[in-house]
Amino acid sequence: MITQNNILASAKKTIILESQSIAKLAEFLDHNFIEAANKIYHSKGRLVVTGIGKSAIIAQKIVASFNSTGTPSLFLHASEAIHGDLGMIQKEDVIICISKSGNSPEIKVLVPLLKRFGNCLIAITGNMASFLANGSDIVLNTTVDAEACPNNLAPTNSTTAQLVMGDALIVCLMEMRDFQPNDFAVFHPGGALGKKLLFKVKDMLGNSLKPTVGPDEAIKKVIFEISEKRLGVTAVVDNDKVIGIITDGDIRRMLNETTTFAHLTAKDIMTKNPKVTSSEVLVVEALNTMEQFSITQLVVVDNGEYKGVLHLHDILKEGIL
Repeated sequence: MITQNNILASAKKTIILESQSIAKLAEFLDHNFIEAANKIYHSKGRLVVTGIGKSAIIAQKIVASFNSTGTPSLFLHASEAIHGDLGMIQKEDVIICISKSGNSPEIKVLVPLLKRFGNCLIAITGNMASFLANGSDIVLNTTVDAEACPNNLAPTNSTTAQLVMGDALIVCLMEMRDFQPNDFAVFHPGGALGKKLLFKVKDMLGNSLKPTVGPDEAIKKVIFEISEKRLGVTAVVDNDKVIGIITDGDIRRMLNETTTFAHLTAKDIMTKNPKVTSSEVLVVEALNTMEQFSITQLVVVDNGEYKGVLHLHDILKEGIL
């Protein structure tokens, strides 16, 4: 039984053992990996990934990653395949079969059936002498010396090795397809990731206020505008052109430097030539500008027309940061 003092030691041992198993995979890469990547890349069909047990779970993750990076894929459970799901396989599909032993009963039944269709079969296995390896067109070696499990039973190192080999294929296919962030965005339109890749500044301005004062407005009016619009800033606009901004920080500095402000106007305390952005810019790019200049707001201007203010707090609310 593990003691409290040995909990961290056990965790560190597991991580080290798994990392060592992964490092060895690089030594197994050869012409088979190149052939597998090329087969998938040039395929006119889809990629079908199958497995049984824990390998089936790894197969599902690999399918999800392939689909999100431009390689149409689907998951086929090995046990369901022999009960009708083989019908999902089409003539041009490439098949990956994942199995540590390569000798499980389901795999022995499935492999001849897959080969009967004439599809290219790629094995990801930890047993190079297995039924699966011998029956496949291409074999990717994920052999591990042992599992991290103290009984050498629970799949740990072996499933991690399968996952990493799948990731290696995924990344290679991304590079072969010259898969770019804009392509990634197409497959991830929802959630924070989708917003980060797709959201433009104009998408944040739909219901935003446009704090505005003229250059000759009294400071009292400036304070009222900043407080009412609750953006911590107001643009100073003259003849429809933004000539400056005033932030709540500017107000505080003014109060520290003078005992009276009755004689002051907006143009006296404004920051000239403020940082601006376009409504067509991605929000993440606008955020980079904020970080670069250590500011929390950007004035949005399109072709000289004042559109509003983008605030860091709005970006945070959208979960983009």
